[in-house]
Amino acid sequence: MNENVLIKTEKLSKTFSNNGRMQHILKNIDMKIYDGDFTIIMGPSGAGKSTLLYALSGMDTPTLGNIYFKDKNITKYNQDKLALFRRKHCGFVFQQIYLVESMSIMDNVLASGLLTKKNKKEVVEEAYKLLEKVDIRREYVKKFPTQISGGEAQRVGIARALINKPDVLFADEPTGALNSKTGTDVLNLLTSVNEAGQSIVMVTHDIKSALRGNRILYVKDGEIAGEINIGKYGENNEKRHNELSDFLVRMGW
Repeated sequence: MNENVLIKTEKLSKTFSNNGRMQHILKNIDMKIYDGDFTIIMGPSGAGKSTLLYALSGMDTPTLGNIYFKDKNITKYNQDKLALFRRKHCGFVFQQIYLVESMSIMDNVLASGLLTKKNKKEVVEEAYKLLEKVDIRREYVKKFPTQISGGEAQRVGIARALINKPDVLFADEPTGALNSKTGTDVLNLLTSVNEAGQSIVMVTHDIKSALRGNRILYVKDGEIAGEINIGKYGENNEKRHNELSDFLVRMGW
């Protein structure tokens, strides 16, 4: 097991008030995310998966508890400091891609990079490298999001998420709006990025997507009900599939 801890939580809790009744979305979660891992968060609908992801990334504020990112307690940060933290350390890929339709493919990627780096030439060079890496041809960079397919747009979204060389890439159902083929292309890209050393935390309800991870956390009723490490993708995949399937049955999937 990789013992290089990237993120750690202590008694992480999130509570909402619904018509005067308190709803406990996350309940006293103690967990660790390890550097270099492809961590999968699974669980039934309403279990708190996305809430957990947003809390870990500083996009949502917990009601109680602490979140340590490289030993720094980000729950102590104000909103401005959290925004700077996310910009420098986190990349985000969502089911809805959220590219700015009035901006070209290249400008969508550059906009994120220029928020943290002032040398435009360096950012442009990095953007071209990333777009090539995600298989977006050079003649496409001047196109607009409405002129490319959903799979291409999601790959652009991944390039945008990686432009600042984040410590961790957070992904929330990144293939949920894609067909099987384009979804597989995106999963292949994420796998390749992880193999190159990128830490990833991904929420998914799809077993095929979950198999790309090496560590699976199962969330149920706002708690970590169990976890399993099935090893890296591409190593004994039939065995990994069986291990994951058995684990999910035990969790009541």
